Amino acid sequence: GYDRAEILRRLRFVSPSSSFRAGYSYSNFGLTEGAVAAAKPTGKPWEEVAEEKLYRPLGMASTSSRHSDFIKHANRAELHAKIDGAWAAKVQRYPDAQAPAGGVSSTARDLSQWMRLVLGNGAYAGKTLIKADALDQTHIPLMVRGKNPVSGGEAFYGLGWNVEFGRHGPIWGHAGAFSAGARSLVMLFPEEKLGIVVIANAFPTGVPEGLSDSFADLVFDGTLGKDKVKAWNDIYAGMFGPVIAAAKATYAAPPSPASPAAPASAYAGRYFNDFFGDAIVSGEGDALVLKVGPAAARSYSLKHFDRDLFLTFPDAEMPDRPSAVSFAVGPDGKASAVTIDFLNDNHLGTLQRVGD
Repeated sequence: GYDRAEILRRLRFVSPSSSFRAGYSYSNFGLTEGAVAAAKPTGKPWEEVAEEKLYRPLGMASTSSRHSDFIKHANRAELHAKIDGAWAAKVQRYPDAQAPAGGVSSTARDLSQWMRLVLGNGAYAGKTLIKADALDQTHIPLMVRGKNPVSGGEAFYGLGWNVEFGRHGPIWGHAGAFSAGARSLVMLFPEEKLGIVVIANAFPTGVPEGLSDSFADLVFDGTLGKDKVKAWNDIYAGMFGPVIAAAKATYAAPPSPASPAAPASAYAGRYFNDFFGDAIVSGEGDALVLKVGPAAARSYSLKHFDRDLFLTFPDAEMPDRPSAVSFAVGPDGKASAVTIDFLNDNHLGTLQRVGD
């Protein structure tokens, strides 16, 4: 719920995963910070700069970096996640904070014009929109990413581009995914001036990669090889399925005998750290409720599991995945800290008590 400026300010509290340029670790807000810096000399927000410098010159009339513009379209795709084996539109994303990296709405027709710009080395319809040498820098492989899990091609990361060398020659590409229900993929073959873009309103699915790989097989080989959609679907299914299964197994049943919880007053209070800010725990009836975000905007019910450990189900797109919320209770019978597992990816999910 925090705005872009506040999120970028708080990135200083996240420890780097490696020394500078020594490793690859993707971040939407890392790219957003770069876009904000690029737009700053103009005195305009990124959304305006992108429209003036990119979308409008390319005739991308259905493309915007503003969520409000997306909502205005009557003909728009709703996000879908697979829940209990069926596709369902359960989650609304509000991506303006990370718009440069994860908040662009567009169409396949519009994105084809952007591909023409990139494959044209920054020139479009006879006009240079981006200097060729500047664009070339983005396609230089800088970070080793290993091998493509399906094609076996050697994969690297450049400046905002995956750079791969496989049996069809060099490839520039990038994938996008949101567990709320979105997928995207662009794949460019610069030597052939050829490209494909796939956008999908579903997750998890490997259809974008499967279609793109099948397209390449047809173009270069004249025939389809193995079922690439199935291969990529299996990869994406493995990203979340085992995690959900493991969490459900861990918390399938409390230990026997389970230890009772302390009184709600032992846990209730205000907790804080620099990265997430405040978390408010309160007793509401027979249950505990956790509230996080600006003005305690997001609320999560806590279900007792064992002693000072509670469970919550934070993800609308994965409603059956339990996540732990555990309290550290001191000799005075009061919790001194709370660890919120679904906020703990960067080991910043522990907040200290700062008030009742």
